Amino acid sequence: MPNIPTTSLSLAEARVDAGLLRYKRLRQWVDNALTLIFPPRCAGCGRVDTVWCARCQREIDLVPFVQKANRFDSLTAWAATGVHEAVLQNAVQALKYERALGVAEPLGQRLAHCAVDLAWAFDLIVPVPLHEERRRSRGYNQAELMAIVMGRILHVPCHPHALRRIRNTRSQVGLDQTQRLENVADAFVAQEEGLRDLRVLLVDDVFTTGATMDACARAARATGAKAVYALTVTTARA
Repeated sequence: MPNIPTTSLSLAEARVDAGLLRYKRLRQWVDNALTLIFPPRCAGCGRVDTVWCARCQREIDLVPFVQKANRFDSLTAWAATGVHEAVLQNAVQALKYERALGVAEPLGQRLAHCAVDLAWAFDLIVPVPLHEERRRSRGYNQAELMAIVMGRILHVPCHPHALRRIRNTRSQVGLDQTQRLENVADAFVAQEEGLRDLRVLLVDDVFTTGATMDACARAARATGAKAVYALTVTTARA
C-alpha cells in the first residue's frame, strides 16, 4: 500500500472532527428548539418544564407499599409499590405509552426502596421481557429501564436478557384470569443454566392477575432458579 503522508492523514482527521462537531452543534440546536416548542410535562400531574415534579414525588412517597398473599407456586413472594391509580398510574402509563423515559428514574428508585423495605434476598434483577417485535415498535422496554435504575441503586446485577419472550402474545388488557394464563403460557424461556441456583427478582410495571409473572417465574424455575420474587410499580386494587 502507498504510504499516506502524515499531513494528509491529519487533515482528513481534522475534517472528520470538524464534521462531528458541526453535527453535535446541530443536534443540540434541534434539541433545544424542540424543548422550546414542546416543553416537557410532568408525567404525574402535567406541570410544564419537568418530567417529574417535586409535588408528585412527595405524593408517591406517601403511597404505602403493597404485599399480598402469594397464590402462585412459581413465585416465592410478590409485592407492588402501590395501587394502580392516581399519580402512580399516570407515571406508569406515561413511561409505557408516551415515551416519558425520564420517569424510569423515580419509578426505579421507588422499586429499589420497596425491595429494601421488604428485605428480600436476591442475586440478580431480571426485567420482564418484551417480544422483539414489540420492543422494536416501542423502542424500549420500560421494565428494563426501571430494573437498570434498581441495579445501580442496590448494587445488584441487572440481566435484561436472562429471560426471552418467544411468542408475541396479544395484550393482556381486557382478558380474564383464564385467558391471561393461556395467553402467556410457555411464552418465555430462560437462558440455559443462566439462573441455576440463583435468587431472582422479576421486575415489571403492573401486576394485574399475575399471569405474566407466573409464566416468567416458571421459565426461571425450569432452568434451576432456587427463588423467584416479583416486584412491580403498581397492582390492581383488590
